Parts: sequence; structure tokens; C-alpha cells
Amino acid sequence: MARIPAPVAAVRTAVRRGLADLPSGALVLVACSGGADSLSLAAAARFVGARVGLVTVDHGLQEGSDRRARSVAAWARDADFDPVRVSTVTVAGLPGGPEAAARTARYAALEAAAGELGAAAVLLGHTRDDQAETVLLALARGAGPRGLAGMPPRRGVFRRPLLDVARSDTRKACAALGLAPWEDPHNTDPAYARSRVRATALPTLVAELGAAVIGNLARTAALLAADNETLDGLAAEALERARSGDGLSVPALAGLPDAIRGRVLHRWARELGAPGGALAYGHVMSLDALVTDWHGQGPACLPGGITVGRRESDLVRVVPPLIN
Repeated sequence: MARIPAPVAAVRTAVRRGLADLPSGALVLVACSGGADSLSLAAAARFVGARVGLVTVDHGLQEGSDRRARSVAAWARDADFDPVRVSTVTVAGLPGGPEAAARTARYAALEAAAGELGAAAVLLGHTRDDQAETVLLALARGAGPRGLAGMPPRRGVFRRPLLDVARSDTRKACAALGLAPWEDPHNTDPAYARSRVRATALPTLVAELGAAVIGNLARTAALLAADNETLDGLAAEALERARSGDGLSVPALAGLPDAIRGRVLHRWARELGAPGGALAYGHVMSLDALVTDWHGQGPACLPGGITVGRRESDLVRVVPPLIN
């Protein structure tokens, strides 16, 4: 019997572990762009899974993107994926830059497909290299522990079984299996921050500090994710204890450690309706100042037109007066 090439085995093993908890017969969808990461993921999922379908998303951002999507779908049908779906999305008009808008549209389409088809999981092809890039970008933005924790292995219906697999192994796996991956021109376009990190920043770090940098950055994300899970649990309990009428008790908040209080205020701001993507460190710090640096200042302004002020010993949502 022919020996399975190591990269193929690495991808298959990762996918098998990522699906181990699913019941027999559960439908799994693979999100596949046709690139090496998602193509090797799809091939591995089809090898180890009984019911595997595929969804490819056409963002309509490049000439010929519809042909590329149909080509991926045709390959999937020939390889006995079932069901196979092409989801066409509209990116224009969505908030954020081009990358963020495309990501929002893509995830919405994948989640909708999972719901309509009754899938137990949607597999995403992010690798260890993608995780390292995410951590570097988070560092550059000055993100806190939540941002530095990178991409979670699981969130809702989505799973990322390849976060411990090197990008080079997905390419080698495709070559060993005779698969011809599509090269997305966005991945080398210097207009995108992630492309610059991939082409310049991360290779420079590897050249100066050694190849272990990629794995170390990914491991940092995993360690911080575990810490965040514990701290977020403590913050959820603290939020319930701090509730006072329609607001939060200032004395209860003031007695919390900084790391917990910041998380409590972040959670509460989200409850009030502040959009997570726009809720920044400065917003949370303005709430914190109402607790720890109170000197009669006006209310804190949060994204979504939300204002929070201090009323006696409580933080409460306030309606700003109309200006004639």
C-alpha cells in the first residue's frame, strides 16, 4: 500500500480531530474558495467524512469571479460532494473597508447556507500562518487580549480545523493529490494590510528570528484564548452582581479588578446596542472614567448613538437633550 504523503496526512488528521465530536451522519459543509488551504481542507473532509457538502462564495469583486465559483462547484460535484452550492453576495454598501465588508458578506452567506441545509458545521480553511498574521495585525492595532487571541477554533457553526497546520503543508497536500489551487490576487495585493503582513512583515520576522515565529505567534493566540475564556466567565458573573435597576452600580464596579471591570463595561455596552465592530478601547475607557475618575464630567458617547452617564451611584443610559 502506498504511503500517504506527510502533508496529506497532517491535513486529514486535523480534519478528523475537528469533526470527532459530531454525530454519525451529520452534514458538514466546507467553505471553499478554490485556494490551496480550502481545497486541501475540502479534499480531507471528503476523505474522512460521510456527509460532506461544499459552499463557494462569489463576492463579485473580480472579473471572472462567477466562472471561478462555477469551476469550484463543478470540481466538488465530480468529487461527490453533496450538496454543492454557489452563494453570490453583494459587498458594496456594507460597513468597513473592502476586506471587512467581504468577510461580513461571506460569513452571512455561509451561515445562511448552513441553516437552510441543516449542516452541523461549516469548515473554514484558516491555517497556522493565518493565525500568526492575525496576531500581528492585532498587535499593530493595539488590540487587547481578545484581539490577540486571534481566530477561535470554533464559534457557532464555524470550525477551523487547520489552525495547527502550516500553509506550506496545504500547498504540498494539493500537489500530492493532483489538485490545482486558485491563486487569489487579493492575497498579493499590497492595498490590503493582511497581504502586506503576509508578503513582508511576517517573512522579515522569520528571517530575523527564525521559523518558529509563526508557531509561537499562533501559540500565543491559543494561550490568550484560554485566559480570555476564564476572564469572560468571571466578567459575566460580575455583570449580574453589578446590575442596579436599569443600570450598573458604581460601587460594585469600582471594587472589581481592572481586567474584569473593562470586560463588564464592554459587555454592558454591547447589551445597550453598541455594535461590537465599532466599540473600541477608548469607548470602554470613557465608561471606566465615570467609575474610577469621576469629577462631574458629562456622559460617555458610544457607537450607535448611545450615551451613558452617572446618576448618583449608578451608570445609566441617558437620552441627550435636543439642541434647537
